[in-house]
Amino acid sequence: MDSEFVEEDDVPALSFDNRQPEKTKSTKKYVMACAIFASLNSVLLGYDVGVMSGAIIFIQEDLHINEVQEEVLVGILSIISLLGSLAGGKTSDAIGRKWTMAFAAVVFQTGATIMAFAPSFTVLMLGRLLAGIGIGFGVMIAPVYIAEISPAVARGSLTSFPEIFINLGILLGYVSNYAFSGLPAHVNWRVMLGVGVLPSVFIGFALFVIPESPRWLVMQNRVEEARSVLLKTNDSAREAEDQLAEIQVAAGLANAGKYEARAVWRELLTPSPGVRRMLITGCGIQCFQQITGIDATVYYSPTIFKSAGIKSNTQLLAATVAVGFTKTLFILVAIFLIDRVGRKPLLYVSTIGMTTCLLGLGLTLSFLVNNGAVVGVRLAILCVCGNVAFFSVGLGPVCWVLTSEIFPLRLRAQASALGAVGSRVSSGVVAMSFLSVSRAITVGGTFFAFAGISALAVGFVYSCVPETKGKSLEEIEMMFHYNDGEWQSGELELGDLDVEHLVQKE
Repeated sequence: MDSEFVEEDDVPALSFDNRQPEKTKSTKKYVMACAIFASLNSVLLGYDVGVMSGAIIFIQEDLHINEVQEEVLVGILSIISLLGSLAGGKTSDAIGRKWTMAFAAVVFQTGATIMAFAPSFTVLMLGRLLAGIGIGFGVMIAPVYIAEISPAVARGSLTSFPEIFINLGILLGYVSNYAFSGLPAHVNWRVMLGVGVLPSVFIGFALFVIPESPRWLVMQNRVEEARSVLLKTNDSAREAEDQLAEIQVAAGLANAGKYEARAVWRELLTPSPGVRRMLITGCGIQCFQQITGIDATVYYSPTIFKSAGIKSNTQLLAATVAVGFTKTLFILVAIFLIDRVGRKPLLYVSTIGMTTCLLGLGLTLSFLVNNGAVVGVRLAILCVCGNVAFFSVGLGPVCWVLTSEIFPLRLRAQASALGAVGSRVSSGVVAMSFLSVSRAITVGGTFFAFAGISALAVGFVYSCVPETKGKSLEEIEMMFHYNDGEWQSGELELGDLDVEHLVQKE
């Protein structure tokens, strides 16, 4: 009788296996399309970062702003974006991940339009503030959405998509600078900034394609809608049902209505040991991503190359295009490797490589740029390109992957927002102080400081970042409840653990 049961059970299994390759292929395409469309907001951030590095040269000529105003104009976007990131967590819990992305695009588009037509520094700053709020929403929500909709086996690669699009936006910004630099000074920077509105058109189209996050739908007790989405993002109905069961447990479905925003912030401000480790890892890696100086390198690359001996504006902008191309190329390397070799090895390669390049750049700008020596110029370009390449291989994309996957569902949106705030504040402080610090201790001395911080990042990765490759979001949550060597390495055997028991223990 048992043998008859096995035979009967095997028939549909064999039939399912025959359909599996076709279903897997269509599922991958669907999930990838969702990740691409969800990442379009990141183009806005990247474009703004890239285009401002060149536009600021012509804004100075046209509006006659001083060095302090230049620092404020460049850096305020990162500082003000923390408001969007903070509000983004609560907003995405209230209206959903999908419509939060739409709201981010509308706010940024409004700010970009105001900047393009600004008649004065004051109006330009107003547009910059709105653009910053929109970017704050966008950088916080895209990785969260992609992590919640992706299967575990491909989550690292897919969650890195926003970083790809940030780099693509930076490259497009650099190209825009070079392409429009020949226009009159009172026109070219306006065209450069105005072109940033175009991606919003594609974001509007994306809203008709992508579904809502299944995990958010479960939190709203919309289980059938969540099941429908999971059936599209998983290879089989069985996988979809298993994942739905895990999500329901993690969401605490029976008590979902009682878990208010105040309780979320109470848990974040007075965390349990497991949540504390999540916060240290998530917020720490976000801060290290910025205080190692990547935004200074990108925003002020013309200033760096001018210090190295390049004088012509056209040559300066052409050199920045090389930086943007390098940054975009190497993010593709990270996408290929992140789910194969893991998050932590890439972080090691990234932080060690960045430390070496930043140290080399400091030495070059301090000792090898006298009288515009060709060797100094070439080494400066090589070190800057090397720094952004190593950043794109690890610290750039892995940072967003980690912060979107380590927090439990009930805290994910707000905790990710908190991490994004740390990133934006750090970015703003670096961008708003780079010129002043460089004037005080030289540009070379500033990069020596960045090299020292990057070396500290190596130690942080070793002591505070576990490996999350190949684990479901619910398994990663369990992993952070262990405080030993196994937690650091991410090598816990999770298969035998009782998910429900652990969540209830919380």
